[in-house]
Amino acid sequence: MPIESPYAALLDAVPVTESEVSVLGSSTRYWTYGADDAPLTIVAVHGFRGEHHGLDPVVAHLSGVRVISPDLPGFGESTPLTEVDTSIEGYSAWLTGFVGQLGLTGEAIILGHSFGSIVTSHAVAAGLQTPRLVLINPIAAPALSGPKAFLTWLTVQYYRASAALPERAGLALLGNPAIVRFTSLAMVTTKDPALRRWIHDQHDTYFSRYSDRRTVLAGFQASITSDVSTAAPAISVPTLLIAADRDPITSVKALHRLEEIFPNSSLVMLEGVGHLIHYERPREAARAIVDFLGVGSVAEAQP
Repeated sequence: MPIESPYAALLDAVPVTESEVSVLGSSTRYWTYGADDAPLTIVAVHGFRGEHHGLDPVVAHLSGVRVISPDLPGFGESTPLTEVDTSIEGYSAWLTGFVGQLGLTGEAIILGHSFGSIVTSHAVAAGLQTPRLVLINPIAAPALSGPKAFLTWLTVQYYRASAALPERAGLALLGNPAIVRFTSLAMVTTKDPALRRWIHDQHDTYFSRYSDRRTVLAGFQASITSDVSTAAPAISVPTLLIAADRDPITSVKALHRLEEIFPNSSLVMLEGVGHLIHYERPREAARAIVDFLGVGSVAEAQP
């Protein structure tokens, strides 16, 4: 039985509609949170092996804005890309097409978390027009140079083994519950037992909702061969970096260096949290976003 989100009451108060659009061969499912006449729209891109649900806690805390949250092609309820490669370039082209299909080019704020930070930054660097860019847990440097490089190396071997095995065995390894839980344990930092249980349940529920082995393996390859720093110099729009001092993927040094590489950026460093800001500290992330945009407010839970 699913564990109820600690942010459920806030999220239930937000109107949501579900839609679909075809972009580069992907039937892309997306969810629109908030009123259509909101003064500002954010297009939010989730992380690797996740889906739009992962950003729900941040969305729940954002009041007075509209958030459009798609499932990346090949993940969640979106079908894979067929007209471009499953690569950062392909995902970037998809995001540009998705925003264009919705008539939001040059208007929507672009937001990305983790792998989504790579996709969104590369899309903006390649010409996607947006007034501002928000990156949560940005991948600031190559994954193998992170604070826990051995853990990353071990992850690479896991995906290589999944690719080398026959299809059925490879899929079984990719979705192995013990490995999914190990990954979740490696990322979580909160000591709150209830919140920890919910985070593990989120990973158990959504971490293996991808269309096929080829898509997830290609996505992983893209995630470890690209990072935000290669796109940053070409991004002139104001950019907000919401980062964590205990992120196992990106060091604090690399995050400060990333702030310097961007022509126009500001860094908000949250202490005592790792790569799951969106699950563990969504209210603080929402506060940073509202302050950066100057629009909307932070929703408060009812007593």
